[in-house]
Amino acid sequence: MASKDSNLPEEVQIQPRNFYIFGQGISFSMSPTIHNASFRFYNLPYTYVIHEAATVDELAPLISSPNFGGSSVTTPHKVEIMKFCSSISEHAKNCGAVNTLIRDESSISANGNVIRGDNTDWKGLVGVLEQRAEKLSNKELKTALVIGAGGASRAALYALHQFGCETIYMSNRTRATAEEIAQGFALLFKIIVLDSLEEFSNEGCVAPDILVAPDILIGTIPADKTTIDSFPRSLFAKPEGICVDMAYNPRYTPLLAATDKYGEGRWGTASGIDVLLEQAFTQFWMFTGRDAPREVMWEAVRKADEEKKSLNK
Repeated sequence: MASKDSNLPEEVQIQPRNFYIFGQGISFSMSPTIHNASFRFYNLPYTYVIHEAATVDELAPLISSPNFGGSSVTTPHKVEIMKFCSSISEHAKNCGAVNTLIRDESSISANGNVIRGDNTDWKGLVGVLEQRAEKLSNKELKTALVIGAGGASRAALYALHQFGCETIYMSNRTRATAEEIAQGFALLFKIIVLDSLEEFSNEGCVAPDILVAPDILIGTIPADKTTIDSFPRSLFAKPEGICVDMAYNPRYTPLLAATDKYGEGRWGTASGIDVLLEQAFTQFWMFTGRDAPREVMWEAVRKADEEKKSLNK
């Protein structure tokens, strides 16, 4: 696929910009691979790198730099990063988290760059759900379950609401954490917090007459914290459905394996890399004002996966 913008007149040459992903424990992130491939496609003088920080205050010099273009934001900074935002989108406010910082090129405040905060996680997830739903015979996907209450859970819950789910369950090892998140969304939609996933089974269900098996499952727990046995067969009682695991390291997680085992091939699945790419398409447009080169970004991930497999042989 040919690249673009290589012969712009000198007077309209684009200024170099630095982009980042901010977070902790993100050395495995695929975001630099994805975004740098798209910058190269358009011949943009941009770089995108990982920057780990224990606190958001450490990020202040980067965000205020004249060359700062924007950033992705991941755990644990999606809430605290809001302190640097001059404005925050309604979707990010509703999610209670910012995962994208965008430099407003049209203005600079007395304190430096003007930064907008947004959230693309939920939009990426909705895109994946829509794609998987097209392949199902049942289009009435109204009941959903979010497993875990970590950094990705807020976007998952909001995405399900935007997707049109009417009954949304949430299960987390620490119920109080899930209750707090549910309360934060109470003015927008209702979330039913469960004591455990076993509530969907006849053996462990406290009130089987009021629980409806989910059409959609979304996992937000790191893959290394679960096994196939963490997910009871009763979660897959519906003839078909969709399961998305927000984790993508490894690509094939215990939750996806449980879906294949108990869903018997009738459930559509998606890994966190599918969601990451879908949200990156929107993020790239926010960063550059250009349409994301989707196939280029997908190919960058495929190539990186192949190289990793070769090294592990």
